[in-house]
Amino acid sequence: MKYTLKMVGLILIVFAFIVGFAAPAAAVSNTIIIYGEKLTDAQRAEVRELLEITESDPVEEYDVTGQDYADFINGNPDSNMYSSAGIVLENEGTGLTVNIVTPENITEVTAAMYENALLTAGAENATVDVVSPVRVSGHSALTGIYKAYNVEGEELDKERMEVANEELNVATDLAENEGVSQEEVSTLLSEIKQMIAEQNPATREDVEQIVSEQLNNLEINLSEEDRQMLINLFDKMRDLDIDFGAVKGQLEDIANSIVDKADELGLDAGFWEKVANFFSEIFQSISNLFKGLSN
Repeated sequence: MKYTLKMVGLILIVFAFIVGFAAPAAAVSNTIIIYGEKLTDAQRAEVRELLEITESDPVEEYDVTGQDYADFINGNPDSNMYSSAGIVLENEGTGLTVNIVTPENITEVTAAMYENALLTAGAENATVDVVSPVRVSGHSALTGIYKAYNVEGEELDKERMEVANEELNVATDLAENEGVSQEEVSTLLSEIKQMIAEQNPATREDVEQIVSEQLNNLEINLSEEDRQMLINLFDKMRDLDIDFGAVKGQLEDIANSIVDKADELGLDAGFWEKVANFFSEIFQSISNLFKGLSN
């Protein structure tokens, strides 16, 4: 009897070891491919190739349509959708990473702009590869990413998605109309969000003060119309009570990644020195806060 029990126990241990060894890690997720519905079959194949997806890879595939654009953010249902994306929803705490695989074909939106907008929409913990086989602005990719969350059962707040889309429009408009670089616009948006997280503005006037301070700090000059557009955007975020403090690390990562590219992009050194000083002050404020709590 003892021998039998020992044998059963040994078999169970070996079985558990084999199952544990063979089982795939829970952290691995399938890639979701969202195609712009206007792409041809040949262009869809090109998207898969650009995303380095093989026939044996486990993927879920969906189209993003003009109707999706209307459903998610009240866009025009007759819009032509070309931008596509490969999305992997990651484990909690992984963070958000956006890569533009075809930067030559995404003409208006940068990776940092996507990341900023997605954090506003409440999208977190994902790796996103944006791709287009044709030249497009890149705006419709945001709706495709929203759809990926939706089909996986992670419903994002509609009002936040709409404001995030408005943020993307504001970012591209400022970069196009004001002679401010895309990188400077993304840094400005990230810094304003961090100040909102730190100060928790209670009124529109408080938001206006934050926007004005950051424009002055970075020596960015906007027309009064564009300045009000920026204030209106962040006042809507205030009304939605978006907790940017919860993604503070992500916002820092966005801005730091832009700073890292400054030399490569040949951008104004004085501007980036101001950015570095801003983050130094933010980190010092956080350090002082924790010192105060420990005393």
